[in-house]
Amino acid sequence: MKENDLIIKKAANGDDEAFRIIVEQYKNLVYAVCKNIVKDPHEAENLTQETFLQVYKSLHKYEYKGFKNWIGRIAVNKSIDYKRRLASKQENEIKYIDEMECLPDNKALIQDRLIQEERKREVICYCNELPLKYKSVIKKFYIQNKSYKEIAAEENISIKTVETRLYRAKNLLRKKIEEVEET
Repeated sequence: MKENDLIIKKAANGDDEAFRIIVEQYKNLVYAVCKNIVKDPHEAENLTQETFLQVYKSLHKYEYKGFKNWIGRIAVNKSIDYKRRLASKQENEIKYIDEMECLPDNKALIQDRLIQEERKREVICYCNELPLKYKSVIKKFYIQNKSYKEIAAEENISIKTVETRLYRAKNLLRKKIEEVEET
């Protein structure tokens, strides 16, 4: 049995020192995998910890067939799950855009208010049909009132890319609305 397999076996049997050695040996790999997927250093740190927690819980299931690949796959799965949760959360936030916007003028007629609310719901539906990269930028700019610079930092993209995505997203929305109004 290889030395690495022996350390893994000890860790699987509850040896905390052996598990610490595993963490030290693979922490950079796991962090790099997570950061490459989520693009956020803070989330990559959290996901690295979640990965090692999962490794600790699942070590007894390891079949001694490529530990590096096994731990890497756990890191990838944790990161993908995080991205899915984030996308789902963003989608749900866009659904409630009308709750975050200002209410119509109090003097407006009830009928006008109803028309405005229906229009907002339509726009929200169209936003949900946009690709995630456009939906995310629109939400951050129009709902969360973030600057181009803040969005660029969060998305790990350039300010010019933020401008381009906003421009393209607005054009996609405009085309969709025009198509619906023509029919």
